[in-house]
Amino acid sequence: MTPKKQKERQERVLRLIKILRKTFPDAKLALTYRTHWQLLVAVQLSAQSTDKKVNEIIPVLFSRYRTMQDFADADLKELQEAVSSVLYYKNKAKNIQAAAKKILADFGGKLPKTMEDMLTIPGVARKTANVLLGTLFDVTVGITVDTHMIRFARRFDLTDYKDAVRIEKDLMAVVPKKDWYRFSYFVIDYGRTHGNPRGKKELHEQDPLISIYPKARDYWP
Repeated sequence: MTPKKQKERQERVLRLIKILRKTFPDAKLALTYRTHWQLLVAVQLSAQSTDKKVNEIIPVLFSRYRTMQDFADADLKELQEAVSSVLYYKNKAKNIQAAAKKILADFGGKLPKTMEDMLTIPGVARKTANVLLGTLFDVTVGITVDTHMIRFARRFDLTDYKDAVRIEKDLMAVVPKKDWYRFSYFVIDYGRTHGNPRGKKELHEQDPLISIYPKARDYWP
């Protein structure tokens, strides 16, 4: 990213955030949880699944497996069956059980508060770690890059890349750090409302951001 392009993107993103903040003032994490461990499980289950579906699963799941130790000791096939209504449930169940064992063994049963430690937990990459650190500990070391964010960053020319890691680096260079955490939720709400390429005409007529970057009108990555 050249200095000129970075400055242009910094100016653009400030205008985008101003409108997003007004349009989606209540933007926040949609997953429900009661403990730190529940949130980690919920975030892992939410990949490629809806928050609504995960919120339905969590109370039932935790009525069966009440503690982190219960997850660690669970029969894996039974745990997989308990979360079988989400995509990739077998792998997610394996990661959740492995995460329970890792946290119990290495962190005394408590979620760590640094990115470095978070990334040692099975099933936790930067996306999940950013959600957990920001939500649970008010620790902001990056920007959560999910499908909504990838599409948004590319539509509004905030990145030169397609993969999440590089997109995050580009965004961190142009989004003010004080906005990193909430920016993710602004973009999620925007994506759910305006980020579907189907029905473009109707979406554009109501889209509050197109006037800032008109090229986004016809670009759907």
